[in-house]
Amino acid sequence: MTPIEDHPLRYSLVNELHARPFPSMKAPGRAAYLAIKPAQNAAERDRDAERAHLIDLLDRFGASHPQPGATHYFGQIGKYMLKWESHTEFVTYTIIGDGVAERPFDAATFEVFPQDWLNAAPGTRITSALIRVEPLTDDRQIEPKIEDWFVPESLAISRVLEDELVIASDFRIDPKGHMRFAIFARPETGERRIGRVMQRLCEIETYKSMSMLGLARVRDMGPTMNQLEDRLTKLVQGMADEAIQPAETLHQLLEVSAQLEGLIARSSFRFGATTAYELIVNQRIEVLREERFEGRQTFAEFMLRRYDPAMRTVKSSEVRLKAMSDRAIRAGDLLRTRVDVERSAQNQALLTSMDRRSDLQLRLQKTVEGLSVVAISYYALNLVLYMLGPIEKAFDIPKYYIAAAATPVVVLAVWLMLRRIHKHME
Repeated sequence: MTPIEDHPLRYSLVNELHARPFPSMKAPGRAAYLAIKPAQNAAERDRDAERAHLIDLLDRFGASHPQPGATHYFGQIGKYMLKWESHTEFVTYTIIGDGVAERPFDAATFEVFPQDWLNAAPGTRITSALIRVEPLTDDRQIEPKIEDWFVPESLAISRVLEDELVIASDFRIDPKGHMRFAIFARPETGERRIGRVMQRLCEIETYKSMSMLGLARVRDMGPTMNQLEDRLTKLVQGMADEAIQPAETLHQLLEVSAQLEGLIARSSFRFGATTAYELIVNQRIEVLREERFEGRQTFAEFMLRRYDPAMRTVKSSEVRLKAMSDRAIRAGDLLRTRVDVERSAQNQALLTSMDRRSDLQLRLQKTVEGLSVVAISYYALNLVLYMLGPIEKAFDIPKYYIAAAATPVVVLAVWLMLRRIHKHME
């Protein structure tokens, strides 16, 4: 029996669901995380260049290469495991190793990434983090560690996944330029579960940083938006002033509208990405199923106090920009309506004037026609008199008698002829 033909993308689409497995991680263990993003036009970056950058790192450890066109890689480099992923705007590297350094969050783990290799990166660092995983046998051992490792004012700590693990961070950059995350895992916690939590912490940090780019964009746009809003308000208020020419106001409104549309076009991708990244951050925190640890704030509470206001600022700016654009469009429509009404009034006045001139022209025409009857009759009468000259000689009738008799007839004939021509033309 001949099997049914598969869609050419069937296997690749199914494999995509399994292409990015969570890493496994032991307790104790450590990880170093790096996310790189080009400063401009990240979505259209050179993917071949970032794969070449990955291969350069792999070659230094004699590791195998990813498949051509790959967007993810997981393999051994030296005594560490490397997880590499290429996303829409950024690329991430995660180094995972066993054991922990004697000094907490020792930056030596990050030195797996050679400095010259980092300098050659096709982009800039959007975030980096050090993750420390310790076994947890007694909750009382956590308190002195987190007080020593993190800033108490911004510390977020919580029990996650039915109290199998405790996670902590203060979301601050340390002197070496890295974020710090601590994971305390109970002995019965599996390596895959620890790896999933570690991966989600890295994702929370990355997508938080990426979404905060929207806030930076809003702050850059703020002065321009304020200027355009003030200008738009003045133009709308001036629309009721009869002394201001509507055409000039309309021209300025079109200029403001063009600038607003330019801002929307330049920021629409960033606003959309910010919304998507915010959803991912909240989803990643939600799946951790947090519970409060010793009355301290959770990750969700930290985001609610520090992160959510920034996202609301981005959203309100997006709404404000759209509202300003709509206002400019409505003002332009109102002004065009006013211009159309004024033009209609001008056209009506012009038609009235044309009617008046037509009436005067008709009267003048009738006057001219009357004069034409006289003029034509005068010349016609002279022709008639020449024609009746023999009668004057034959019957000895004075010329003025003949002229007196012929004049009414000639005038009447000319008048009837002109009237007939006029009716025929109408």
